[in-house]
Amino acid sequence: MKKLVLILGVALSVLACNKTETSSKDFKTAYIDTAELIEKYEKFKDEDAKFNVKSEELGRPLEAKVRAFQAEAQSFRQNAQAKGPQWAQQKGAELQQREQQLGIEQNALIQQLQQEGAVLKDTLISEVKKFIKDYGKKKGYDYIYGTGDAATVLYAKDGYDITKEVLKELNDTYKATKKDDKVATKEEEKK
Repeated sequence: MKKLVLILGVALSVLACNKTETSSKDFKTAYIDTAELIEKYEKFKDEDAKFNVKSEELGRPLEAKVRAFQAEAQSFRQNAQAKGPQWAQQKGAELQQREQQLGIEQNALIQQLQQEGAVLKDTLISEVKKFIKDYGKKKGYDYIYGTGDAATVLYAKDGYDITKEVLKELNDTYKATKKDDKVATKEEEKK
């Protein structure tokens, strides 16, 4: 009896696997190694090179200020004993203020470059996603998957998109929660 149940279980599993195989043949799928795509796409390389040049250009004035500060700090160390403790204290405070100001300028430059880099990266990624979507439509793919650093679905036929249904449920749930909060607030006000 146990053998019969085991044989039926194996037979059903084989049939289920066969059904999965035939239904998966109905879909045309592919994948893209996104890490390789980014690494080898010429536009990414060119834009990265342009961004590096821009970063160096923006950083040059700050580098000159830092070199001047370092030279002045070196001079301060050499003259501190010769000119006395009062001079050293005053000059040391001035150097400390300049050092803080340079740090602020450096942080602002870093933040500016990070923001510009993020915008550039987002723009390029959007362009690539649009290209992949158009490519998928043109070639008749149902799904195009992404592998590499960010594994995601890069393209799917509109018929498989459940975004609207999920969004409707989320919005309905949110509206219901919002109404419940308003009712609770009104009841608390009455008390």
